[in-house]
Amino acid sequence: MSFQLPYHDITLEAAWPQLFIDHKGQYWDVPESISLDLLSLVSESGLRYRLGLHKNSGHPLAVNATGADVPTGLLPGLCAKAAFSYEKSRDFWRKRQAVEDIIEKTERGLFWRPSYDERLNEPHSAISGIIGGTCAAWFGGKESPVATESKEFGGISISTNKRSPLSADLFGSVCYTLQHGNFRKYYGDLTRVDARLDISSASAFAKRVLNGFKSSSSNVAEDPNSHPRLNLIFQQQVAGPIVFRLDSRILLDSSTGKRGPHVEDFIYSITYSFRLLQSGKAVFWYSPKRKEGMVELRLFEF
Repeated sequence: MSFQLPYHDITLEAAWPQLFIDHKGQYWDVPESISLDLLSLVSESGLRYRLGLHKNSGHPLAVNATGADVPTGLLPGLCAKAAFSYEKSRDFWRKRQAVEDIIEKTERGLFWRPSYDERLNEPHSAISGIIGGTCAAWFGGKESPVATESKEFGGISISTNKRSPLSADLFGSVCYTLQHGNFRKYYGDLTRVDARLDISSASAFAKRVLNGFKSSSSNVAEDPNSHPRLNLIFQQQVAGPIVFRLDSRILLDSSTGKRGPHVEDFIYSITYSFRLLQSGKAVFWYSPKRKEGMVELRLFEF
């Protein structure tokens, strides 16, 4: 018995323990995590879907923090999830790459010189949008408060987070991209800016807007998913395949009660692209807010 699933990815992951990071940059150790996902690839229509099973066992352990609320998605139990999305993009302008663009004429003859990264080979200005929905059903686990320990400080706090056995929501994002250069020359051939506005929970965002008209809204516990987030990415070629990149995530509100945006996280990185791998690269990044850095080798970043 055999079957085929063209244009789909199937992913099975299991870890004992597994390390997660939440929207605040806080790390969590989960004693056991197993997940199975079926994901459709991007189609010409823009429709995608994802089906998955996820199982957590044991109580999450906060790393280097005390008094933090456990993300509900990390609590023990079995979860069945489904999601769909529709994506649409439109170019304001784009310079398509031609065969003549990657052939360089020299005194010794013709040489093939493609872009250092095939994902960055066309100057353009474009806007794109995604809208979708999710639903989840939880089985098992406990609804009672969960004791949360801190690995470094040895403290124990009680998380009052509760999750619904059934949930459904909508999400959406809008992105604008502007790129100058083909990333083929040695200097000044790549400058790119990406700006993306995300709303991760339409219901939480709507509830927050309604609470904003009530005088008692200041006493209501805020859902972190109710805040829109603005993600900004700036890339600039330094020399040859070396690119400087700055990633920042801005929360369009304030957790301290003062209205106004503030930076949740920002990352400095230097990338070295390998032309023969089409889009493979070495990445050296550092996050000042999290005080951590890493060296990564990404061979198949498409």
